[in-house]
Amino acid sequence: MDVNAAVAAAAAIAGLCTGVVAVLTFRWSEREQSRPTRSSLRPDINAVLPPGVDTVLSVLRSSAVVLDESDSVVKASSAAYALGLVRGGKLAVDPMLHMARDTRRDGEIRQVELDLPRRGTGRGEALAVSARVAPLGSRLVLLLVEDLTEARRIEAVRRDFVANVSHELKTPTGALSLLSEAVMDASDDPEAVTRFAGRMQIEATRLTNLVQELIDLSRVQNDDPLEDAEPVRVDELVAEAMDRSRHAASTKNITMAAGGTEGLYVWGNRGQLAAALGNLVENAVNYSPARTRVGIAGRRISMPGGGGAPPAPGAGGLIEIAVTDQGIGIPERDRERIFERFYRVDPARSRATGGTGLGLAIVKHVAASHGGEVAVWSSEGQGSTFTLRLPEAAAPRDRSPVAAPDAPDIPDDDVDEDDGGPYKTTDREPIPAPEVLP
Repeated sequence: MDVNAAVAAAAAIAGLCTGVVAVLTFRWSEREQSRPTRSSLRPDINAVLPPGVDTVLSVLRSSAVVLDESDSVVKASSAAYALGLVRGGKLAVDPMLHMARDTRRDGEIRQVELDLPRRGTGRGEALAVSARVAPLGSRLVLLLVEDLTEARRIEAVRRDFVANVSHELKTPTGALSLLSEAVMDASDDPEAVTRFAGRMQIEATRLTNLVQELIDLSRVQNDDPLEDAEPVRVDELVAEAMDRSRHAASTKNITMAAGGTEGLYVWGNRGQLAAALGNLVENAVNYSPARTRVGIAGRRISMPGGGGAPPAPGAGGLIEIAVTDQGIGIPERDRERIFERFYRVDPARSRATGGTGLGLAIVKHVAASHGGEVAVWSSEGQGSTFTLRLPEAAAPRDRSPVAAPDAPDIPDDDVDEDDGGPYKTTDREPIPAPEVLP
């Protein structure tokens, strides 16, 4: 009897403890639910914004900020935070804040273009934006900000290009006009007529070359070279480039030599590749002193991460074609800009050699559109080496008629160890051009 009573007492105590724990848990849960969360410290966005506005703002490409009557940020897109428009729940750009207050007061839509300091950079670059403020309901104001920096940069490039083209075309056409007048005035002097006619031929040739290179540049920028791509033999490209500059080289007693690995193929548009390599060889001849050498050599290199050994033929590696001269060299301050359109290291010398300032820009576009790159090594007074890196193609007899390789991504820092080839690449000392092949 005493045992049963003890068991009953223990059961009663256990039930009481369970009930107490359950009540305490319930009270704790109610208290946690009633505690204000971080999101409840601000009014519910869906309750503040008009229906559907939140969805519309989420799909806008512009940076969006919604302000309430106290200038607090009710909603801001991630792009607005990235541009630095919102900080600490407030609009951080004073001109935009003043616009928002004026719009809230009179309900008028306002728009302005501003230059904002770029966050996170120690440079003085400005961020060009267009800000538009409009009322959103009776209490809210909507601010839309469009980043115009890239558009302004493209417009500046286009404006500079048009100005440069106008200047370059005006020079030879003006010279032709003056020379024609001189010929008319000197009609009784055969010697003067011959001299002026020779000058007219030079200016006409210069004008023709400029127009042709403008056409070539436009073509390589607008066309997709891989649409008409085919395996192109490197030896044929080298021979064509040498033939193009053979007369100018012989006039200056410059020896042109070809070397390197034979039987290489690259994948691309034959016409564009020939124009690019031809421009490099032509520059090497034009900017080299008399009785020097120009070497053109090709070799196979491995892809990034593929080890130090060159891949087997047709294994999807890269082909390097280097053009080395013993010319005047390029100052270090100019090497980053020589691929810009119409940029000349020495404008007077470029005009004397017939240069238009577009040749290297064409080379850069051709290399990029073929999935490759062009690099330069140069030392003043010693010469320069321009290196084209292009995707390799298998020989036509080994190729499948269906597959066409995609152009690989080639990083800028791809530098392979020298494998004993007949030339040096971008960051090594130049060596004399290889001997002329029999």
